[in-house]
Amino acid sequence: MPRTRGAWTPRRAPATVRASAELELPTQPTRPGTLITIEGIDGAGKSTQVDLLAAHLGARGHHVVATREPGATPLGHELRRLLLQSEIALEPFAELLLFLADRVEHVRRVIAPALAAGAIVLCDRFSDSTIAYQGYGREADVARVRRWDEESRAGITPDLTLLLDCPVAVASARRRHATDRYQSLDPAFHQRVRDGFLALAALEPTRVRRVDASRDVAGVRDEIERVVGTWLEERRR
Repeated sequence: MPRTRGAWTPRRAPATVRASAELELPTQPTRPGTLITIEGIDGAGKSTQVDLLAAHLGARGHHVVATREPGATPLGHELRRLLLQSEIALEPFAELLLFLADRVEHVRRVIAPALAAGAIVLCDRFSDSTIAYQGYGREADVARVRRWDEESRAGITPDLTLLLDCPVAVASARRRHATDRYQSLDPAFHQRVRDGFLALAALEPTRVRRVDASRDVAGVRDEIERVVGTWLEERRR
């Protein structure tokens, strides 16, 4: 089946998505679809690998919805501009709430309908990024960030998470020029974020699969295809 791109291309929510007041969110054990999230520090290559994986799965007949955070809904598009491109200074707690507002809309208007339709949803960043960036990176109360994130997801959790992991120096060299507020932060911030991702992977090794993202694009792609292919096969048993 053809791949459905996330709402940032074009920058509108899918026309078939019902308003949240009408939407009954699918529960984790009963939903027919699959949520795969792709995480990692800036420069790890997530967006490239989401595109490659979506094409790979689509070519094998899967219904794939590729999406991202923030920015996959009309509100999310405005929040993305404010959070990433705006020069407006944000308090860490205000920043957290804006990311969570994006997630509330994203889950209800894009992710939940796609899961209910039986799609494989590939999401470029999700809850783990919030915990790693707004929790570990900002040196905030991680337990509180987790609680607020849980509320925003309304019971939706990833089935599989691919953590594209590489040293901060490697990711920084790939970025070359900072293009948003996070990429311009100092290496110590990005190291805390990386440490946060690795801590989350250690807590949930079954869900979170670390992929060495310091290799070239083709090497990372091949490992992701192998990991996801094996995981989907096991899931069908």
